[in-house]
Amino acid sequence: MNIGASIRKMRTNLNISQEKLATAIGVSKQAVQKWETNTATPETKHLITMADFFHVPLDALVFERSKRDYEEITFSGAITPQYQKLHSWESYMKQLDVEYQQCVDEGKDISKYQELFHAVQMMPDSVDKETAAETIFTIVNRAQKADQYPYIEPSSLEEINKFCSGYMPAKNKKLTGKQMEDKIYGAWLGRICGCLLGKPIEGIKKEELTKLLQETGNYPMQRYINASDLSDEIMKHYTYPLKNRCYADTVSCAPVDDDTNYTVLAMKIVKDHGRDFTPEQVGEAWKSSQSVYAYCTAERVAFKNLINGFLPPDSAIYKNPYREWIGAQIRADYYGYINPGNPVKAAEMAWRDACVSHVKNGIYGAMFVAAMLAGAAVCSDIEEIIQIGLGQIPTTSRLHESVAAILSMHRNGKSYADCIAFINEQYDDHEGHHWCHVISNAMIVTTALLYGNANFGQSICLAVQAAFDTDCNGATVGSIIGMLKGKAAIGPEWYAPVHGMLDTSIFGIGKVKIDDLVKETLSKLRK
Repeated sequence: MNIGASIRKMRTNLNISQEKLATAIGVSKQAVQKWETNTATPETKHLITMADFFHVPLDALVFERSKRDYEEITFSGAITPQYQKLHSWESYMKQLDVEYQQCVDEGKDISKYQELFHAVQMMPDSVDKETAAETIFTIVNRAQKADQYPYIEPSSLEEINKFCSGYMPAKNKKLTGKQMEDKIYGAWLGRICGCLLGKPIEGIKKEELTKLLQETGNYPMQRYINASDLSDEIMKHYTYPLKNRCYADTVSCAPVDDDTNYTVLAMKIVKDHGRDFTPEQVGEAWKSSQSVYAYCTAERVAFKNLINGFLPPDSAIYKNPYREWIGAQIRADYYGYINPGNPVKAAEMAWRDACVSHVKNGIYGAMFVAAMLAGAAVCSDIEEIIQIGLGQIPTTSRLHESVAAILSMHRNGKSYADCIAFINEQYDDHEGHHWCHVISNAMIVTTALLYGNANFGQSICLAVQAAFDTDCNGATVGSIIGMLKGKAAIGPEWYAPVHGMLDTSIFGIGKVKIDDLVKETLSKLRK
């Protein structure tokens, strides 16, 4: 690096004297002489002043590049992403079909733009497509509700509470410390085992799942699907990739899964920030606790938004077509665990977490589950537990209506199969938006709870064999029944494969003993 030569070259190109340069930057002529002969080096502040005087970037001065050289390097061509390499979860323009479905669900008056959505979706991934998608986002953001849309679905906690029934049971059980420990252990273990039941077939379609269970002697479902069930010949019969997945007979502990990661992460958030944590602190925990690859769909979008400076609730809204998917619902369990008998507080904590990545029914799913878990700690009736959950979400919402419909079918003598058929009539698990939506999966959770007879194994199996988001639904149902019935209700056929350990992808935690999760949770119970 020859700074002296660079200074001399730029000065002479402008045909100015050393004295004039010295005056311009506030030093002596002798200082400029020493710089140009490399007997002294300019201080950083003088380099900055000279770069401004010569109208060149600082590195052009330091590295002896001419202004023209610098411009040729910088402006030789447009710099754009490799759009084809972007994951669809991180690229709004690749999910415009989902955005359109989501807008219709929310009652936005956008039908006149349907062809535009489709036309842009079909464009090759490019800067032009990204520009067009930006216009579509503006349309979505400004769209008004369609006439006659029957639902009122706010996202702010204050507005949500205005439309809730606030149902509470007439009586709550009084629990001893030992009983509470048993229930907390049951909830953690139930979530972990329910997740493992559904994990190896997450994403399989119902027709293939039913066929697989029948072919392996496990229909109606009554146990884990094991690797030993699946010969190469059997696996050839399915389009779903069954090879090399996490089966109960191949794991040494409960494997990493977002359905358990989030429960542990919620525990960490409360441990680090207390029970009064804020949505912003949830966002900071996301950024510092896991890699981007631990986050999917709405969470991946929110993670990207958080990195780019969007704070909750904007992090949930900006270019997020997954804003009512299941993600927040699977994050809520811990807030129920630490608020036994207090569904209002459980739901409020769940809201603080959910609003980072979701809106409307996406938020309600989290509040519904957290409130049910708070109720399951002190109630013995499944239907009442579901009513407690419904009491914390707007009666004017699609989620409330859908869960209430399942309750009504159960009361009117309809079967489990009838309820699942009803769900399948409204939601197609071949469509990603339906498969991963909060409402379709909350309906499955409700159905499994109602028809599982408060039996742990039966309940999680009913949740998983319905397909859709199998590990999420198995985990949620397992958590609720575990809280309701306690650790003793979960037999060794379910807990033996995990060997008392859970693996996570959370930085600084990794593998953790279930015993330690229970101890930490008990320390955070409301006083």
